[in-house]
Amino acid sequence: MTDEDHLAPRHAVHSGRPAWATALKVVALATAVVLASTASIAAIGVWSLGRTVANNAVDISNGGSLPTIAAMNGSFNVLLVGADNAPGQKSFGGTRDATLNDVNILVHISADHRRGVVMSLPRDLVIAHPQCEDPVTHETFSAMSAQPLNTAYARGGLGCVVGTVENLTGIKIPYAALFSFQGTVKMADAVGGVPICVTKAIDDPDSGLKLPAGRSVISGRTALAYLRSRHGVGDGSDLSRIGSQQAYMSSLLRTMMSRDTFTNPGKLYGLAQAAAQNVRLSRSLASVDTIVTMALALKNMNLHDLVFVQYPTGADPENTNKVVPNTELADLLLRRIRADLPVALDKSALGLSTELAPTKGTATATKAATTTTAPSPAPTKPSAAVIQGLRGQTAAQQTCSIAKS
Repeated sequence: MTDEDHLAPRHAVHSGRPAWATALKVVALATAVVLASTASIAAIGVWSLGRTVANNAVDISNGGSLPTIAAMNGSFNVLLVGADNAPGQKSFGGTRDATLNDVNILVHISADHRRGVVMSLPRDLVIAHPQCEDPVTHETFSAMSAQPLNTAYARGGLGCVVGTVENLTGIKIPYAALFSFQGTVKMADAVGGVPICVTKAIDDPDSGLKLPAGRSVISGRTALAYLRSRHGVGDGSDLSRIGSQQAYMSSLLRTMMSRDTFTNPGKLYGLAQAAAQNVRLSRSLASVDTIVTMALALKNMNLHDLVFVQYPTGADPENTNKVVPNTELADLLLRRIRADLPVALDKSALGLSTELAPTKGTATATKAATTTTAPSPAPTKPSAAVIQGLRGQTAAQQTCSIAKS
C-alpha cells in the first residue's frame, strides 16, 4: 500500500481501472469473428475457449433464481466488475484484507441494437446495500445503509454486486463479468496496444505511470498504470480517473473495429483466448452461443450512438473522501435507460478531458472533443434529449486526458 491510500481527495485507491468496460465486447466480437473464420482457425480452439468460459462461470442469482433469457432480440444489460485484490493478481497493486469491486460499469444495449449507454459507478459511492447470499457458503449478509459500493463483493461475490446495482438503479441485470488486474494486462497485449493521449508528460510513482506529452500507444502494465493513475490526471480524484478510463475504452473499441483487427484472425483468436482465460462470466453469459449472439447485436453499432457516462454524484457531507448520488440528475438518466430511450450529452460533458488535435498529437484545451476516427460512420441525426450536467463522451470521440499540475 502506498501513500495514495491516505491522501484526499480519495474517491478510490489502487483500483485496477481496466479496459473492463469494453472487454465484454472484445470477447463477443472476437469470438463471433473467430467462429466465422473456421477456415483459418481450428474448430478445436473455439471448443477449448468455450469450455474455459463455462468452467469459470459464476452464480449471480444472489439466493434467488435468474429468468430464462431468450436470444438477443431485444435490449439487454450487463454489469462489468473489476476486482482489486482478486485471486491471481500477483504483483498488481497493494494487498487488502478483502476483495473489492473497485470498477462497476453497467452496459445497456437498446432493443434495436443501434444505441448503448455505458455507465461507470464510482467505487466510493455511498448507497444502501440489499441482503446478499454467498453462492458458495450460502452465508447470508443483512442489508446495510450508507456504505461504499465497493464493499459489495465481500458480502456475496459477483451476485451481491449485481443485486446492489439493481437496488440502486431499478434496472434488472441478467448478465455479469468479473475482471482482474491480470486480465487487463492480457487484453491490452492481445489487441496490440491502445492509442491514448495526455496533455503533458506524466510521471506518477503511485501507479507507476510514465508517459510523454501527446499521443502514445500503450499496452500491458503501462495500460494498467494509465487506467489506475489518479495523481497523474485531472484533479487527483477517482472521478477524473473515470474520465481517462472512458477515453481508453472508446479508443479500445475503435481499435477493435478497425480493419486491421477484424482482418487478423490470429489477433482475434488471441483476444478471445485472453478474455476466456482471465474473465469470469455469469452462468447466464458463459456460453459461446450467447456471446456470439450478443456480438451479432453489437457489431454494426454506430460509435456516435454508444455513450460513456459517469453515474451522477455529489460530495458526501459526512466524508470528503466519498461521494453520494446526485438523485435529481441520476433519476433523469436512469429513467431514460429503464425506458430504453436515447441519452445525449451536452458540449461541456467532457469535464477534465480535451479535444485531440488530429494531426499534431497534442491537445487543445479550449473546446470539447468532436474528432472521430475514419472507420466510424457519420453521426446519426440526434434524437435524444440532452441531459445537462452529465459527464462522459461517445465512443466516437477522441479525447486527451489533462495531466495533473
